[in-house]
Amino acid sequence: MATPKTTRNDGDVGAFLDAVTHAERREDARAVCALMAEVTGEPPELWGTAIVGFGTNRYRNGSGKVVEWPVIAFSPRKQSLTIYLMDGFEGREDLLDALGPHTIGRACLYVKHLCDVDLDVLRALLVVSVEHIRATSLPPP
Repeated sequence: MATPKTTRNDGDVGAFLDAVTHAERREDARAVCALMAEVTGEPPELWGTAIVGFGTNRYRNGSGKVVEWPVIAFSPRKQSLTIYLMDGFEGREDLLDALGPHTIGRACLYVKHLCDVDLDVLRALLVVSVEHIRATSLPPP
């Protein structure tokens, strides 16, 4: 059976963030890292080579296999800061409308400049997502 590519590892999150070449993206990543640590009460951990995650969410995927993923996570990508909210955005349209400039995918929130979004609204999105994921996560083995 194939092993998932994106798994938690013992990589140095600080060194990873220090290596982000774009200065604004690096500072945005540090700010989101601190915000996520505060919201979750969990330390940041490197998942794969480019994702910083917080906590562990265990769930069954479409084929019934139990997989692990962070409760919330982010990645300082070249084009934007990608924030992973695994429960998606349904029912959160009011928060998204108040957030500021962004785009979304199924479980990804893309922000080009953190200074352009309302950090209180971002915090609220993170809190709602963390609460939902923690309530639905499978127990540890």
